[in-house]
Amino acid sequence: MSLEVSSLRALAHPIRLRILSLLTGAVMSASEVARELGITQANASYHIRTLAAAGYLDEMGEESIRGGIAKRYAYAHRDDRDRVDNPPDPEANLLFARAVADELVRRVQFLAKGPSSYTDAELWIDEDDWAQAIRLSEEASTLLHKRAHPPRTEGTIHVNATVAMFRMES
Repeated sequence: MSLEVSSLRALAHPIRLRILSLLTGAVMSASEVARELGITQANASYHIRTLAAAGYLDEMGEESIRGGIAKRYAYAHRDDRDRVDNPPDPEANLLFARAVADELVRRVQFLAKGPSSYTDAELWIDEDDWAQAIRLSEEASTLLHKRAHPPRTEGTIHVNATVAMFRMES
């Protein structure tokens, strides 16, 4: 299995998607992740190890907690990883799409009043327009990831951003 496929498979779980979201803009231990997500520390540790092994989390140091050592992690957002030029195997794509869809359904339950943006389209456009749309999507993703704050930071709002853009076979 290629590194790209195993990396995509690491994302193909709703809890791991939630962990990545949580660790965007925050550095946390497995115990802190577990408390925030309402899961066991063992479950959080397992998913964190999976994400770290796939290169999605960076270890940001250790701290002593009650006689033990807790590793602290952050999402290792990489602009170049958001773009997939050679799609991995179809099964990995389906696993990832199902995990994202499940997570989106969970998130929509927390929809707040105020401006929202939805789009869904299967359409035909010029190659140059497609390239521009991809660039704008990557720019938005980078902005959100670089400006994210830890959960519940005063003066911030809780938001969702889910974008999937891909060229289709004719």
